[in-house]
Order: sequence, then structure tokens, then C-alpha cells
Amino acid sequence: MRIVIAEDNALLREGLVLLLTSDGHEVVAVADTGPEIVPALLAHRPDVAVLDVRLPPGFRDEGLRAAIEARKALPDLPVLVLSQYVEETYATELLAGGAQGIGYLLKDRVGRVEEFLDALQRVAAGGTALDPEVVSQLMTRRSPLQGLTPREREVLALMAQGHDNATIAKTLVITERSVSKHIGSIFLKLDLPPSDSGHRRVLAVLAYLNA
Repeated sequence: MRIVIAEDNALLREGLVLLLTSDGHEVVAVADTGPEIVPALLAHRPDVAVLDVRLPPGFRDEGLRAAIEARKALPDLPVLVLSQYVEETYATELLAGGAQGIGYLLKDRVGRVEEFLDALQRVAAGGTALDPEVVSQLMTRRSPLQGLTPREREVLALMAQGHDNATIAKTLVITERSVSKHIGSIFLKLDLPPSDSGHRRVLAVLAYLNA
């Protein structure tokens, strides 16, 4: 994959470059300030962008703003946003433009190499990768989800992270048939059309969480 990275911490930036190139990817551009991001993305049109939320000059939401602006010009651009902390407002705003090809991870997730690379691949393929902590905060602040059983909430959280039925079943140590039943119940309770088609159901769940 061809990747653009925006990160002002030199150590983390170079670590990402080394990690991704060692995994066979090509880092076509790096940026360490907000204003550099959109021109780099438009010039290189990468397969995926990895952007820090807070960058110079303001250290507020420069990376997020760049991601939103870039996706207006390049609607299919996959973006994986990294953040030091769970910032629900940022996650919600990022998802507002559609959940396809979107990831939001906490920076300490980068240290879990396999998890990070898996999330990056899912986002680049047009899927979704939300940090479990982000999903947890989104869910606890959405009162309609209170109607779900504890098991259904576990299934929904794993769905929102982008996992398929087989992975959910393995994680929760239940059968795939049970997972399908829980998913059907979730969609009924959330007034969402029942669908077991992987990508579409994740988009539906995330659209609901973002509503």
C-alpha cells in the first residue's frame, strides 16, 4: 500500500515509517504540521492516510480537519486517525461523513503491531477500525442501547470495531450461529434492517451510533 503519514512526534513518525516499510508498504510522504497534510494527500493520492489528530501549529484538531477536508476532495480516501486520548467529539465528527474507510485508534494501539496493521488493512479496504475504548464511550452515551442485553452489547462493540462473525464467535467463545442470532436481535431492537453481510451491517451500526 502507498501511505501518507502525518505525525509531529519525530520518534513515533519514524517508528511508523519503519514499521510500515518493514511490512512491505511504501510511505510516499510524511508531514509534521496540519497545513502540509491536504496538499500531500492530493498530490500522492495514497491508498490510506495515517494522521495524528493534534498537530502544529495549534495542537487542536488539525489532523482531523485535514482528514475531513481531504475526504471532500477524495471521497474514497481511507483515513486512520491516531489520538492520544479518547475524544468522542472528534470520533463522532469523523464518522459523520460516512464510516467507510475510517479508523480511529489510540496511539498506544500502534505498539500492538499486529492489531495496528490489521486495523490499517481493514481501513484501506474500505472497512472500519474503531478503538475499543472509543466504541465503549460511544455506546455508553447512546441511551437507546440500554435495551440491549450484556451479550448483545459485547457483540455490537466487536461489530463496531470491524470484526466479522467468525472473529466475534472466537472472541466471545460462542458459535457463529449464536452470533447471527444476536446480530438479528440487535438490529431489531435498534430499528435497523436485519443484515448479515459484514460490511453493510458495520456501516449501519456506526451510522446509528453517530445519529
